[in-house]
Amino acid sequence: MFWMINLFLYTIAITLLVPCLVLLIECLAALNLTPPIRKIETNPTLSISVLIPAHNEVTVIEQTLLSLIPQVKSPQDILVVADNCSDLTAEVARQKGVSVIERSNLSERGKGYALDYGLKYLAINNPRDVVVLIDADCQVSRGTIEYISQLSWSTGQPVQVTYLMEKPEQPSTKDTISALAFLLKNQVRMLGLSNLKLPCPLQGTGMAFPFSILQEVSLNSGNIVEDMQLGIDLALKGHFTLFWSEGKVISGLPKEKETAKIQRTRWEQGHLSTLVTQVPRLIEGAIKQKKFALLALALDFAIPPLSFLVILWGTGTILSILGVIFGLSWTPLVILILAGASIFVSVTLSWVKFARDDIPLYTLLTIPFYILWKVPIYVNFLLRRSEKEWIKTDRN
Repeated sequence: MFWMINLFLYTIAITLLVPCLVLLIECLAALNLTPPIRKIETNPTLSISVLIPAHNEVTVIEQTLLSLIPQVKSPQDILVVADNCSDLTAEVARQKGVSVIERSNLSERGKGYALDYGLKYLAINNPRDVVVLIDADCQVSRGTIEYISQLSWSTGQPVQVTYLMEKPEQPSTKDTISALAFLLKNQVRMLGLSNLKLPCPLQGTGMAFPFSILQEVSLNSGNIVEDMQLGIDLALKGHFTLFWSEGKVISGLPKEKETAKIQRTRWEQGHLSTLVTQVPRLIEGAIKQKKFALLALALDFAIPPLSFLVILWGTGTILSILGVIFGLSWTPLVILILAGASIFVSVTLSWVKFARDDIPLYTLLTIPFYILWKVPIYVNFLLRRSEKEWIKTDRN
């Protein structure tokens, strides 16, 4: 009986150690602050289309368009897909001179459906060399569209820029920790993968693609993490995402507590569902195609949301301590201490190098309370009441 419990504890410890060590490696690699120099062959006649899916975004779409219009040759190069809108999103976009199409299908709601609709429209009416996907609530840094379009065209690969969340004017502690978690996932880890010359995941906005490779996959679904799925589908076809850290896309954290909870629930339950269903698919692809890049991508996706990883680590550590008390092996506990140290070092180094000026040290002490706030999200996921439908973040 004891050997079975020992085996169980060893399995837990090793299973948790792997994502913790991968997280540490990515964060350590990010400390090389000189990103790889990417020499690109520019094409002065390159045709670009910026595709924006928008569902009831009347409060933010104008500012997004104002940041994009100076970056394209003509406002008509921007296509807004007003998807199942009940507000004036389409009218506001038209006033800015951009192209607008409207979609109405209440039985198929979600960002993936809107993107698929827009891509099909472009394929028939105005096929371009490169398509850039931008969310309707984002501010895009100057020069980003042109550079990532040229980089994507010259390499034939998808390109992702840094996508970060901006805190509200009077942020709560929860907002600050959430922004830190976002920075760790979307900047630090991405920079680490890039420095290691490994492929990166897509993040939903600030993405450029050669139009031709988007024809090889389907976005026509209500997947709540369509960006993750798209990145995986393209990688399995040999199209690995490059990361350009200097380009930035900034969105805002929701101000309302309930809205923030809904948003985090959608992201994190979608991430966990993808981990469960797609990591084995990537590993299988790595074996069949004999590509280390696919294995590296699988290991990155195998890192669960940080709060969930800490909860799993804490639970495993308690079980291992109980095992030692009852005379079982110390080894699982030692392995878990190493895993915990990896998490601590990863978060600490990331804060010191990338967030120390913006996030006070005392804020880090509230991380345990932030994790407790997230517990119901994971309980619902484990009880199979996870989010199934893409829901727009309320900006009102």
